Amino acid sequence: MITTKRLFIIISLFFALTSITAEETWHLTAREAFEKIQEQGDAILFLDVRDPVEIKFIGFTDMVDLNIPFRLVKREAWIPESGSFAMPLNPDFINQVKRAVKEKGLDDTATIITMCRSGSARGKPSAKLLRENGFPNSYYVLHGFQGDPLPEGNLKQFRLLNGWQNSGLPWSLSANPDKIYKP
Repeated sequence: MITTKRLFIIISLFFALTSITAEETWHLTAREAFEKIQEQGDAILFLDVRDPVEIKFIGFTDMVDLNIPFRLVKREAWIPESGSFAMPLNPDFINQVKRAVKEKGLDDTATIITMCRSGSARGKPSAKLLRENGFPNSYYVLHGFQGDPLPEGNLKQFRLLNGWQNSGLPWSLSANPDKIYKP
């Protein structure tokens, strides 16, 4: 006999497991994103969601359709505790993506892939925000453009593990001026 308490535990576990599974289905490794773009090309909108200044110092792949920042560096707002500038959300992000979708001749059901530096700070939240705003087929590149830091050794903390750059995928230090965000 299943008690109310056991039923509650079973239902809670079910929802916890399905939410984990659902979340895991909307990320792609860099290699998976590359292959999807190769296979589906013009049916996908591939976005670099980093601030353009970051792209300048880290690199860029011309495979992206556009650079539409999810967060913009606010150069007049230094945060001493973190030793960095504030990065508020781009207030026009959704509208800019809608325009990009339309200009590419796609609709709201098109696959959109977002990529930031590491995958977690802007890639995942940008894909989540797109899903919440009517783009159900939004994904993010797990580990982003630059990948994760090495956990040990002489190069500890250098981002040399996984990600777009470290997967042997096309990139360069030069950004395509036709694709880069210009406020």
